[in-house]
Amino acid sequence: MKAAFLVLVMALTLNAGIVGPGPAEAESVLVFDAARNKWVRKEGKKVRPGFGVYGKSPVERELVPFEGSYKAGTIIIDTGAKRLYRVEGDGKAMRYGIGVGREGFTWKGKQRISRKAEWPSWTPPAEMRQREAARGVTLPVRMEGGVENPLGARALYLGNTLYRIHGTNQPWTIGQAVSSGCIRLTNEDVVHLYQQVRIGDLVIVK
Repeated sequence: MKAAFLVLVMALTLNAGIVGPGPAEAESVLVFDAARNKWVRKEGKKVRPGFGVYGKSPVERELVPFEGSYKAGTIIIDTGAKRLYRVEGDGKAMRYGIGVGREGFTWKGKQRISRKAEWPSWTPPAEMRQREAARGVTLPVRMEGGVENPLGARALYLGNTLYRIHGTNQPWTIGQAVSSGCIRLTNEDVVHLYQQVRIGDLVIVK
C-alpha cells in the first residue's frame, strides 16, 4: 500500500441492503490504519449513498464468448486467471473479476450452491483465529453483517464446506490471491451474481 491509510466512504444506510444514487446524506468514513491493523470510523463529508464499499472492480463485468458443454447457470471459477464465469448458454458467459485463495489456501473441485444470504454474518473458524493471532491480527468470534463485514453484501455457500463466494469490504483486492480459500467479488458484482444464482447450481473450481 502506498499510504498508511486506505479510506473507504461507507453509507450508514447500507446495512439494510443495496442503496442506489440518491440525495446527498451525511456519511461516515471507515479508515484502515495499517500500522495498528484495525479499522477506525471517522466523520465524513456528505456524498451520495452507495459509493465506497461498492468500489468498482479492476476487472469489468462483461458478457463474453465461452466454449464448453456446461449447462446454463453453471459457475466456472478459474483461480489461475482470477475470473468467475456464469454460463448463460448460446456460447456466452458473464465474466467477473475475483479474489482467490493465497498460496497454501487454493483448492479445486465441484460443489453446489447450498445457501444464499444477504449481508451475511461472519464466524471465523477457530483455526483461522489462531492463525491470524500468530500474525498479530485479532479476529472477532462473530461479526454481524454490514459494511465492515469482510463477507460483504452477499454470500453464496458451497456445499457443506467453509468456502463461499462472497462480497468484500476491500474492493481493491479483486484480481489478487488474498483469501483463505473463499472466492470474493466486489459488492456490486456479487449482488449482480446473487440475483442470477439458484440453490443447487453447480460450481466448478479449476
